[in-house]
Amino acid sequence: MAYRNNIKATLLCTIALLIHTMAYSQQVVVDDFESTDGWSFVKSDGVNLRLEPGDGVSGNGLRFDYDFTLGTGYGGIQKWFTFDLPDNFEFSFWIKADSPDNNFEIKFLDSSGENVWWVNNINYSFPTEWKKIRIKKRHISFAWGPTDNRGISRIRRIEFTVASFVGGKGTVWIDDLRFQPLQPETQAYPIPRITATSSAPITNPQSIADGASETFWQSQSGSPQSITFDFDGQREFGGLQIDWCQGKHAESFEVSISDDGKEWTRVFTVDNNRQQRSFVDLSESEAAYLRLNLLKGVHPNGFGINNVKILDVKDSQTPNDFFRYVAKNSPVGDYPRYFLDQASYWTVVGPNTDVKEALINEDGLVEVGKAMYSIEPMMMIDGKLFNWSNANPTQSMKFPHASDELGFTPSVKWQCNDIELVTGVSTSGTANVNSQLNIGYYLKNSSAQTRDFDLYLLLRPFQINPYYQFLNLNGGVGKIYSVAERDKGNSIEVDHKMIYTTREYDLFAAGTTDEGNLVDMIRRGQLTNGVKAVHPHGRANGAIRYHINLKPGEETMFFLVVPFYHELQPDYPITNERVLDDFKQAELFWESKVNHIRFNLPPSAKRIVDTYKSNLVYILINRDRAGFQPGSRSYDRSWIRDGALTSSALLKSGIDNEVREFIQWYSAYQYDNGKVPCVVDARGPDPVPENDSHGQLIYLIREYFNFTHDTAFLRSNNEHVLKAVDYIETLIAERSTEHYRSGNDSIRAHYGLVPESISHEGYSEKAMHSYWDDFFTLKGLKDAVEIQRVLGEENNRRRIAAIRDTFRENLYNSLEMAMRLRGIDYIPGCVELGDFDPTSTTIALTPCNEFNNLPKPQVYNTFNRYFQFFEERRDGKREWDKYTPYETRLIGSFIQLNEPQKAHRLIEYFLNHQRPRAWNHWAEVVWNDERKPGFIGDMPHTWVGSDFINAIRTMFVFENEYDSTLVVASALYQDWIDSPRGMSVENLPTYYGDISYTIQKMGNKYSIRIYGDVVLPENGMRIKNFNGSRIPKRVTVNGKEIQSFDNKQIAIHAFPVEIEIYY
Repeated sequence: MAYRNNIKATLLCTIALLIHTMAYSQQVVVDDFESTDGWSFVKSDGVNLRLEPGDGVSGNGLRFDYDFTLGTGYGGIQKWFTFDLPDNFEFSFWIKADSPDNNFEIKFLDSSGENVWWVNNINYSFPTEWKKIRIKKRHISFAWGPTDNRGISRIRRIEFTVASFVGGKGTVWIDDLRFQPLQPETQAYPIPRITATSSAPITNPQSIADGASETFWQSQSGSPQSITFDFDGQREFGGLQIDWCQGKHAESFEVSISDDGKEWTRVFTVDNNRQQRSFVDLSESEAAYLRLNLLKGVHPNGFGINNVKILDVKDSQTPNDFFRYVAKNSPVGDYPRYFLDQASYWTVVGPNTDVKEALINEDGLVEVGKAMYSIEPMMMIDGKLFNWSNANPTQSMKFPHASDELGFTPSVKWQCNDIELVTGVSTSGTANVNSQLNIGYYLKNSSAQTRDFDLYLLLRPFQINPYYQFLNLNGGVGKIYSVAERDKGNSIEVDHKMIYTTREYDLFAAGTTDEGNLVDMIRRGQLTNGVKAVHPHGRANGAIRYHINLKPGEETMFFLVVPFYHELQPDYPITNERVLDDFKQAELFWESKVNHIRFNLPPSAKRIVDTYKSNLVYILINRDRAGFQPGSRSYDRSWIRDGALTSSALLKSGIDNEVREFIQWYSAYQYDNGKVPCVVDARGPDPVPENDSHGQLIYLIREYFNFTHDTAFLRSNNEHVLKAVDYIETLIAERSTEHYRSGNDSIRAHYGLVPESISHEGYSEKAMHSYWDDFFTLKGLKDAVEIQRVLGEENNRRRIAAIRDTFRENLYNSLEMAMRLRGIDYIPGCVELGDFDPTSTTIALTPCNEFNNLPKPQVYNTFNRYFQFFEERRDGKREWDKYTPYETRLIGSFIQLNEPQKAHRLIEYFLNHQRPRAWNHWAEVVWNDERKPGFIGDMPHTWVGSDFINAIRTMFVFENEYDSTLVVASALYQDWIDSPRGMSVENLPTYYGDISYTIQKMGNKYSIRIYGDVVLPENGMRIKNFNGSRIPKRVTVNGKEIQSFDNKQIAIHAFPVEIEIYY
């Protein structure tokens, strides 16, 4: 073994020395794969791998077979190397595969193995024949790890991994891994020497590289011409921007490249260029020569070019980079806002349980499906083009219909002088069978004159999900491979899916982005009929034109119907009447789902109530079949963490059946050893360990029972509870060894906890012993004990109670040691860091109900310190870049800590950060600069939404498990209880039944009536923090005076009850 290790060390040092001394042009063979020596497996649970030699490009190659037996996970191969990397470099290898499209990851790791850089090819189409892959430094990004130095400079391991995107199984062959140092990247290239086959008098082809507007080149004749660029050696470039002379652009041209000026490779062709400015995408090109072959012109006397700009390689490194460049060199508004590096925001529509959802953004753009194309309106009015940049978009949740308005319909209004356009979206049909997207367009002429104008609907391969959204799905540029008119004036087919219109259109134009900018064609009146366009790389597009004539004050509307699946609903008439009725039916459905609780509050409460109800709708829209998902794009998966707390929000809102279905569906993925997967999606359970999940499943099962009292369902799920407890016990055992029992304090602080995991968002770079995990573990154990008590399983109850008690003791011992070792006076987020994380700590209060046991004053210090930070941020005294609105959990924390005024300040602040405000939701991340193009997770992010619901519900009622009481009216706003018309809330679900109450102020007295079907808990009911926590002069309950009150609470032991409070 020592001999083999010495050989390994010698080889590593040899590679490092070779790399250090190599000239830029030299390559080193890192591995020729004549054998599999040194390569080992890296894989997750449920993935089978096999590694063996196979046929290579020449000689042997490396072959590995993978099988995602559970549908999810990752599997690959890894080998130790040592590279001290130069300023610029390239790795290359050959690959072929027999594999479904999955993620293909090339990873580079440091010596610790904790810091990872990668090239992450999402949904990669593996080549079926040998293909050479080149990876340059600019292609490699930091993936994760605790290092502060995100630049890649020294690596010790290389890894090739297939991660599940669709799952399945396959075979990958790799051969000839090489490394080559490169010259440092530069943008300072010499001006190319440019020659042409002919030049008109006083024109010079060299002038097209000077960037000047007054110089140009023209050909001598209209015959085909060639312009050759000599770069004086190899250079990288990303494409071309060609500014043609007015009226002399090439209708048909080609671009070819060469390394020697003799052998040429054609890399771009367009046959129907209609633009005065052409953008040519030549992503990742490298050559010594470039040639423009101008084949056919629009002017009989020849071609003319004003300027040709050679794009930097980074201008088209990805399709998103290319269209960002194009948008920034086009009129503002011609392309979606985010291509100008301005953040844009959106919301979601879809049927309950459907796996398909559509999006509408704040500017009126509609995305018809995940990673698909969008439909964007523009209007030409009196020769002026209106789009998102000049139409003053505003948002609402209502779509106009004559004098009425349809609710629960996300809409965007444009005001284009005196013409109003409203775009609204809804869905109908049977989920997962024949559901469809319905898009409404309402137009009104507010002027005193009859108006004629054109409405255009652009079909382009651009998603609403922006380019800076990268998790699980690359946002930005989407794909349209084909677009064609099917029934003239009535229907269009895009990639084998139909668009139907209830109003006959006047013109349809199909083309490709290579042919030019659709918007510019509209602007110049050059849009012409074209019934079909195809593009091999998914860059087809089209435009629909409707000519509109409206008399003064007249309004009109029409609809597009876009089936999510392949067929319309049976016998579905494409008429305004039918689609409008579908809009109404969708509104009625959502109202029926969210109106179990009836809020009768003053107008000042409208935003709170609207946000509460809207997020219930969004939760059900994001739901795929039985799975609750926090988003429809980046987070199109079901976590038990999100699902458990979201289920609690639904149960508190009178929505039970969906929670039952979620429990039944998710628990079926529990592993045989009792492990609860952190996340499940269409592929199956994810094997990544996150150690909060086991307690969360138990908590969810009991929470469902608390609201439904369904003992039969509880008993049928007790097997899942007991298996989860058994698995928790094995986790605790890993940290209960003598090493942790007898080590120093920093080691003993881990004793008896569950192991480290990445469940908590802050520890994704490196797993930590998170108290988030431990409190949910404790919650699961506590609930498991109660479940056994309810079911009369006394032996199990005693056994689990002992585990619970020991774990609780070890948890609080750990907290004490962690605080002492770090010298802190607050509850830390994890053992290792002593980090301040009140958004995490809040779950110790609810749902884990550990306030009585938490160390004092540290728990108060935690939330006081947060509130000081919050006020400084709110008041501009603290600089901040972004935050996550998971902080809405702290609203409920302050209510439970009897500080409702602080809760009210948080509510106001967070509501003001809804973007856009009218759609009543949050993304996962809120940026201080509203237009900063930064990752926002997903939106609406319905775990954030459920956090808000759970917190707001605490204002009206919550169960205090510390003293077995039901707390009502603990954080009501003063203007609510003082409203001359009174206030009421009806049918609030609780553990003890549905509760309702009314409050009416009359002079110096408040009359409160509390009623419903509640069976009071052991210690009755409490009214807390009422009327600004002023102490009443006297209180009567059902006509009898009581003394059980102070300034903080009034104790009630009767139900139903009429209370009079005098001040």
